[in-house]
Order: sequence, then structure tokens, then C-alpha cells
Amino acid sequence: MSQDPRAMRPKDVKPMATRKAFGLALKDLGDKDDKVLVFDADLSKSTQSGIFAEAHPERFYEMGIAEANMIGTAAGAALSGYKPFVCSFAAFIAGRFDQIKMSVAYSQAGVRIVGTHAGVGIGPDGYSQQGLEDLACMRSLPTMLVLQPADDLETSQMIHALAQTDQPAYIRLTRQNLPRVHSDEYRFEVGRFPTLVDGKDVTIIGTGGTVGNAVEAALLLHREGISARVLNASSIKPVDEDAIIKAAKETRGLVTVEDHNILAGLGGAVAEVLTNRAPARLLRLGVNDVFGESGEPDALYAYHGLNADGIAGSVREFLANL
Repeated sequence: MSQDPRAMRPKDVKPMATRKAFGLALKDLGDKDDKVLVFDADLSKSTQSGIFAEAHPERFYEMGIAEANMIGTAAGAALSGYKPFVCSFAAFIAGRFDQIKMSVAYSQAGVRIVGTHAGVGIGPDGYSQQGLEDLACMRSLPTMLVLQPADDLETSQMIHALAQTDQPAYIRLTRQNLPRVHSDEYRFEVGRFPTLVDGKDVTIIGTGGTVGNAVEAALLLHREGISARVLNASSIKPVDEDAIIKAAKETRGLVTVEDHNILAGLGGAVAEVLTNRAPARLLRLGVNDVFGESGEPDALYAYHGLNADGIAGSVREFLANL
């Protein structure tokens, strides 16, 4: 039997929303680098960019409910040598696809686009506020990095890493608190899926808000004698092709888990790699090509099969049918 997934989770760290970790990291980054600018679209309290605004008001720009203008302004700042972060809900900012496509991606402007409140995990606010198509939009754009951290530690490292590149980037963050899944020794790398739990029967690849549940699902499966590997897909573009191919060769099948439409998100990215380089059985778990709905976050994750019990049950059925 492979390692107990509980060993991967520090006991003395309280769960934290990745949006909160982003706000703290952004403030720290601004303390050290006066080229960092932050733009928000009337949601700084929710996106947590307000933490930066309090510390560095001269470099914070409240753009109002005008995301398209915000993106264009940030692109100009990036092309002028600054390091802009633009913030809004994932549902709103990804909806300004035309401006992102032309002003940021096509122009190769180093704008760091931050979409918070991703997925059904935001809960009662319902579909109008839930980013469920943003990964599909962002990963379709040439030049665009697409990242989604699994915990507060990884979020902080991502934000600092993005300040060191001029490549356009999209980072997807949660409203809900997430457990720490990485050890203090962890170091984020673009294009790498860290292994959180080793296993030989099946590989579960989670991203963002689903990663902690994937680890818990692995624990449930291990108790039944099913050895489940868990990978954290924190880099969605580029993906870790080597880790995916290795999993395809070493385990019986792969299961992707995402708080996003199952079309064109993480599951689609993994399927593309398998189709081109290592054909294998794949099960995609997520929001099954439907609109989101209002409800408590835990209830919505259970409804869509994204909680630990749901993931474990889907894995059992998947293996039984191989």
C-alpha cells in the first residue's frame, strides 16, 4: 500500500481561500516591487485585492464595473514596463474574451488576469457568479499561461512566480477555504503536476478546489485496498505531459476532477495528451455540461460528485468497468 494521504496535510495550518492567499501575497509582492500595479472592477473586497489597496493606494486602480476597459488599461501598463494584476470574478473577467484575446494574448502583454469565485464552490450566489467556462476560454488562447492553485502555499508561490515573467497569464482562485495539501518544502513549477499521493491502480488528477477532496478520496480507496495516485494539476496550460504519460503507463486509468464544465477544461487537456501520446482510459468528473445552481458549497460538490465520497464512488465504478 502506498503512503497514507493524511501524511501530506500539515495539521497546524488552517484552511484558507486561495483568494485570501492571493491578497496577502500580492501585498507582499507590492512591498518589494514598485512596478506591481493592481486593477479591480468594483470587487476588491471579494477578490481580496483590497489588501494591496490599503498598503499601496497609489498603485491600485478601481476601474468600476468596466472589465473591458480595465483589461485594455492593464495591457497598456504592461507594454509600458509595469507588472499589472487585473482582478474580478472568473465569470465576469473571462467573459471579456475579446479584449483579452486582442489586447493581452495577441499583443503578448504581460497582464496577470485573476479570476476569483471559480466554480460551483462559491455556493449560494448561483450560476451568474460561477466561473464554469473560464478554463475553456483561457486555455484556447495562444501565449496564455493558465494556473490554478490547490492551497494557500501554492497560491503565494504562483503570484511571486508570475511577477517574474512577462507572459500573459490567467490564475483561477476559490471563494471557499481549502485545506493545505503541500508540505512546507513544496516549490511550485509551471508545467508540473506534483504527486500528492503515490499509487499504482488508478490516477486521480485534481485541480483547485477539488484537490483536497481527491486526497480524501484516495484515503477512502486505500482503506479498501485500491491504490490511488493523486496529482495536483496546478498548471493547466502548459500541462505536465510527462506526468500524464507516466500515469497512463503505470496505472489502469486516469480520472480528472475539476470544478468546471467537463468540456475543454482540465479533462479536455488531459484527453488531448492521451490521444496524441499515450492512449488510455479516462474518466472526466466535473460539472457535466449543465449550468450551475444556487446552494451550499458542500451540497453542490456532493450533487456534482466532486466531494470525497463522490470521487471515490466514481473511481470504484470506473475500475470495475475497465
